[in-house]
Amino acid sequence: MLNVADLHVAYGQSEALHGINLSVGPSEIVAILGRNGMGKTTLMKALMGVMPTKSGAVSVDGHDVTRLKSFQRVANGLAYVPQGRMIFSAMTVEENIETGLTSTKLTKPPAEIYELFPVLLDMRKRRGGNLSGGQQQQLAIARALASGPKVLLLDEPTEGIQPSIIREMARTLRAIRDRKGLSILVSEQVLSFALDIADRVLVIENGEIVHEEKRESIDEAKVAGFLSV
Repeated sequence: MLNVADLHVAYGQSEALHGINLSVGPSEIVAILGRNGMGKTTLMKALMGVMPTKSGAVSVDGHDVTRLKSFQRVANGLAYVPQGRMIFSAMTVEENIETGLTSTKLTKPPAEIYELFPVLLDMRKRRGGNLSGGQQQQLAIARALASGPKVLLLDEPTEGIQPSIIREMARTLRAIRDRKGLSILVSEQVLSFALDIADRVLVIENGEIVHEEKRESIDEAKVAGFLSV
């Protein structure tokens, strides 16, 4: 559903990603683990078209999106939840979700979004800035789902969120995958969260994928070693 081939991304003359190859199958959840500064956010921004690609290719459901702008990638089935959530704090919950509808023909959020996030239904008239960190993260995911994506990109969704909410988020992401058949690529530093949701785990280090394992056969100690400072 998502295929990345020999992706190189640079900040000016300094290359940040050195030939990334990865794929996410239909209804598969893949976690990319790595310490701060290893290239996770750069990869997510490059996949979404926020950062230009130096070379390589990105395709969604067989369609090449490498040279498309971000809004065109959304129309081709990519959705992005950035690090730090980036919701519109002055807008209501409902208005935030409606901004995700721009690539669809809908004018109101589908009912299933509120079924996945019942707390947002209760707070739909409240300003986004008045929500807790965990509720804002749910709102950011709901906004991304409003575009009807095939692939959901999540950049460090557990950042600044308490453990009980992280567990709830893991259940919700699995429910989204199971109910909507969505493919999910998530970048993370929290190994326990990644193991809770992912079918496959990749490790990125210094802009390269250095390790890959399926969840059922993962060597947790080895992966944890990559994440230790």
